[in-house]
Amino acid sequence: MMLSDLRSMTLADCRELMKTLGEKDYRAEQLFSWIHEKRAASIDDMTNLSKALRGQLKENLDDTPLVTVRHLVSKLDGTEKFAFRLPDGNVIETVLMKYEHGDSVCISSQAGCRMGCAFCASTLRGLVRNLTPGEMLSQIYAVSASTGKKVSNVVIMGTGEPLDNYDNVIRFLRLITDPKGYDLSARSITLSTCGLVPAIHRLSEEGLPITLAISLHAPDDFTRRQIMPIAKRYAIDEVLEAADAYFKVTGRRVTCEYSLIAGVNDSEDHAHALGRLLRGRGYHVNLISVNPIRERNYRESAVSSVAAFKKILEKYHINVTIRKKLGADIDSACGQLRLEVAEDPAAKSEET
Repeated sequence: MMLSDLRSMTLADCRELMKTLGEKDYRAEQLFSWIHEKRAASIDDMTNLSKALRGQLKENLDDTPLVTVRHLVSKLDGTEKFAFRLPDGNVIETVLMKYEHGDSVCISSQAGCRMGCAFCASTLRGLVRNLTPGEMLSQIYAVSASTGKKVSNVVIMGTGEPLDNYDNVIRFLRLITDPKGYDLSARSITLSTCGLVPAIHRLSEEGLPITLAISLHAPDDFTRRQIMPIAKRYAIDEVLEAADAYFKVTGRRVTCEYSLIAGVNDSEDHAHALGRLLRGRGYHVNLISVNPIRERNYRESAVSSVAAFKKILEKYHINVTIRKKLGADIDSACGQLRLEVAEDPAAKSEET
């Protein structure tokens, strides 16, 4: 079966397509290389394919690129945020973060999100639809084209819950790590989930040694249920048991994301509870003050509270990092820029 989405095609899909079109097998490798290695902007750019074949491909495949409708660059740290419009009019966002060890791109996996986390702007309008593998790849290819450099790290932590779009995310991971395509190491990819337990178990069996990040945000079920509806379905013990199993199968250390919300989950008691919960598991904890968003009344924790929280966790021999906020001056919270662009009927193609 031919795929309509050009950038979602695997090498096997390319071979099937060329066979259907009566072309030789080596044409499949040429097509795959153009899509994922050379990252051609359109079928017309595939110059070693005949004009007739390019015409057939355009009849069968959609090669519509993402359109940049907003591009913001932080004056504080050089972080870049992109709002892309999809062919159907939906808007997604992507963030380029610059570190000494290389550029990292945080991509969206869905247009909107249905997980309902109370501190996140991504979920305010619910889930619109899943992104295709090609739409996830296109975010990386567009950023790479903008910077002129190959992306060295990918984080699936933008808008959407990746494991709620499981099959498309897995195909995306296989495409971006394909040695004949973009050829990114699986160890350079992090997938963040709020804790869909069955999907975590499935992921551990995929043979993809990516880093798993658990969005925990609370040390107990009562607190977690107040801010994360998924906690009503899966208890913390179930989530961590699935994460432990992932580590056992893959050998990849699990990360816990913990957004500190003033007066909600940032007390010393919360820190001690988290320390007891994670002690001996070998997890790495990323602490960050929650990003305030205008639609919510949550406040970020004081710098002193974050430091005290970290110090307590370290007493339990837990590796902890206080994650630096990047792009604070360019709508850095997940979902903020997407909503602003979606609410602006005049937003077309814009570079800022």
